[in-house]
Amino acid sequence: MAQFEVGERDFVLDGRPVRLLSGALHYFRVHEAQWDHRLAMLRAMGLNCVETYVPWNLHEPRPGAFDDPEALGRFLDAAHAAGLWAIVRPGPYICAEWENGGLPEWLTGPLGRRVRTRDAEYLRAVGAWFARLMPQVVARQCDTGGPVIMVQAENEYGSYGSDAVYLAQVASLLRTLGVRVPLFTSDGPEDHMLTGGSIPGVTATVNFGSGAREAFATLRRHRPEGPLMCMEFWCGWFAHWGRGGVPRAPEDAAAALREILECGGSVNIYMAHGGTSFGGWAGANRAGDLHDGALQPTVTSYDYDAPVDERGRPTEKFWRFREVLAEWASGPLPQLPEPPRVLSAPVSAVVGEWAPVADVMEVLGGAEVEAGGPVTFEELGVDRGVVRYRVEVPGPRGPYPLRVSGLRDRAVVWVDGVRGPVLDTENAENIEPTEEAAIGEVAVIGEVAGPASVELWVESLGRVNYGPRLAEAKGITGGLLHERQYLHGVRARGLRLDALEEAGAVAKVPFRAREEGAGAGGAGLYRGTLALEGRPGDADLVLPGWVRGFAWVNGFCLGRYWDVGPQRALFVPGPVLREGENELLLWEMEGAPPLVGEGAGAPGLYPCAPR
Repeated sequence: MAQFEVGERDFVLDGRPVRLLSGALHYFRVHEAQWDHRLAMLRAMGLNCVETYVPWNLHEPRPGAFDDPEALGRFLDAAHAAGLWAIVRPGPYICAEWENGGLPEWLTGPLGRRVRTRDAEYLRAVGAWFARLMPQVVARQCDTGGPVIMVQAENEYGSYGSDAVYLAQVASLLRTLGVRVPLFTSDGPEDHMLTGGSIPGVTATVNFGSGAREAFATLRRHRPEGPLMCMEFWCGWFAHWGRGGVPRAPEDAAAALREILECGGSVNIYMAHGGTSFGGWAGANRAGDLHDGALQPTVTSYDYDAPVDERGRPTEKFWRFREVLAEWASGPLPQLPEPPRVLSAPVSAVVGEWAPVADVMEVLGGAEVEAGGPVTFEELGVDRGVVRYRVEVPGPRGPYPLRVSGLRDRAVVWVDGVRGPVLDTENAENIEPTEEAAIGEVAVIGEVAGPASVELWVESLGRVNYGPRLAEAKGITGGLLHERQYLHGVRARGLRLDALEEAGAVAKVPFRAREEGAGAGGAGLYRGTLALEGRPGDADLVLPGWVRGFAWVNGFCLGRYWDVGPQRALFVPGPVLREGENELLLWEMEGAPPLVGEGAGAPGLYPCAPR
């Protein structure tokens, strides 16, 4: 058992000053069978603590329906076994480049901007979730022999709002539920963020990537007493689809880390190991200084240019950080653990079956809803997935422009069974501006004469995880207009991504055989096999010719693939694979390449590429 406290200038452990050398590692972005290895990598880098967020929407995808809510407790036990203290950041909002910032769509849909405020309905939901989650944390606090030394109240709230009443209620709720260790907040080192995001009686920390002296000076203006800590030292950055990454030179990052420590500060390296946004849970951002511009979906990989890369390997940044951290260590640093097993040779996949997207919708989709105007993803209970909208253009009438207002985010259009354009709110070719700010951009389908039957398959590219556009709806959020006239009687049917992961779901899909050498296939669900000889290991899934969709191996969703890059392969953890036959599923939204056999041009698994 240990006593961890916040002193006048330092953190104090059992009466002695202690410096926290922490690293962020999200248990939900690492396969559980690889937790021990990644935690050992943090120890070998010179860290004495691990930090993790907790994504509410992952664990409660539907109200009162929980999915592996005990995972956090198992991770904290693994951290304890690895000899690490633990910092828990339960939210309820976490950002983390995660879908909706971790907030469930079933909550943000009806509440909208009322989330992250003192709103009674929102706080009731938070209270119910925390009551389910926090016993795992309370039972593992350091004063009863566990690893947990601090818990965060909310997350970077000063970047979003200024409701001090709400922040105090979150802190009070955590205390009421039994959290005894110190609470803290974390915000950018700017006056408006610290005034909006910190509250009396709760330790304030700051987040930054460089300029420690200036950042800590700002913190001192707000908190003359208390420890200095950078709760998020941004040693790298994430990437968006269609845009290159932002690498950071190892020597530059190491110098910034050294500056934090020379200032007497504690640190949490964000990210020490980023991992992967499995399951299609990657979020999105809005462009611009005010984070209210064009949508920028985040790639599946959360490598983050971190010292431990997505595949668990030490990078040059790891070795530079280890050199810095060794100067503050009380003894020799541990040796690195044995690296994970890697696939020994490439394995081609034969993707010989497929089912059109409409057939998959018929057997796995929800009930079709008809309303005056289009209903949103949230109203259909779809967090990740697609929605099919159908509407009739009455006639006879001449051809007029058919437009979609408030499209989020991407739609494949069919008019009388003929495929039309792909609409994307970032594609200037089929987007026209509008002064109707509440509706947003207008996507132009083209000239359509009535009568006509129109279908739009709309896909969410990830909900915003940061900024004022948090909690915005997905789907068609405005309406369908023929000339200036709204079309009514819109039918909508949703297909959740996780419907494909339910027991027996794939067996219901009416797959049909593909012939080798036949032409390209349409949008739909494709099934293939991967035959592995010998023991499996970590691998990269490469999909030449495939455009955009999601991939599963043995029922485990690897995440989104997209040929716009920059990500060109999906990481496959070795524990997902098995010797012998493995099932590959590809949910392709644009259209598949022709079927090819083994060899060049075939999708398949490859040994993890070197950095």
